[in-house]
Amino acid sequence: MADIIQFDGKTRLDIPADTILEKAIGKLDKVIIAGVDKDGAEYFASSMADGGDCLWYLERCKRVLLRKGDEEEELI
Repeated sequence: MADIIQFDGKTRLDIPADTILEKAIGKLDKVIIAGVDKDGAEYFASSMADGGDCLWYLERCKRVLLRKGDEEEELI
């Protein structure tokens, strides 16, 4: 039987949600989970009680994501 090695590089393919969640265990101080369940309904959970703090971190992460898109466009 072959050993399976987890690919840790960039990919354009979807990664199972459980894989992402498992890799985050023990690494985060605060967490926000936003997703879609198997029935297509939105799911949201946060370790932070303050909704304003959640929104602040979501917007900061959105900024990082948008900049990564700009970086990829520059490479084309």
